[in-house]
Amino acid sequence: MLSLDDPKWKTLTGGYRTAYDASAALRELERGGDVWDESWNELHHQGDVGEASYAAVPHLVRIGADLKVRDFNLWALISTIEVERHRTSNPPLADWLSAGYTKAWVAACRLAVRDIGEATDPDTIQALLGTIAIAKGNLKLGALISNLDSSELDEILEKYNAWSELYA
Repeated sequence: MLSLDDPKWKTLTGGYRTAYDASAALRELERGGDVWDESWNELHHQGDVGEASYAAVPHLVRIGADLKVRDFNLWALISTIEVERHRTSNPPLADWLSAGYTKAWVAACRLAVRDIGEATDPDTIQALLGTIAIAKGNLKLGALISNLDSSELDEILEKYNAWSELYA
């Protein structure tokens, strides 16, 4: 995991394909600040992510583990970064980030499984389920769960219900 004090943060690119030093926002999150809007905007932009996004994931999971309340933002952001990492237009995960990133996903899965039992907010539940699917290696299912909005889910269920009535 890249130390928050490492000067390399200043050279990493985020979702806008420009340099973004995520260490400042991560430090603020550690102090209990609300930097989710900035993190969403800078670490992911219209399907684009960068090395700063990948380097932030282990810290997001580490910091998230200490939060009293883990909401939609943590789960949805790390899931979005992981899904978008697989787009051919995004940079590959660098070797120097790989070990920490992989460990973070193992920890995220454990934490998400623990949180799902207590979650009550629909958006958080959906993000948790997407995170678990992704962490367990089912990227397509995780992407589907993570990216559906309620109207799209209603549309899928309507089609399923019509199909099940015809063929039940």
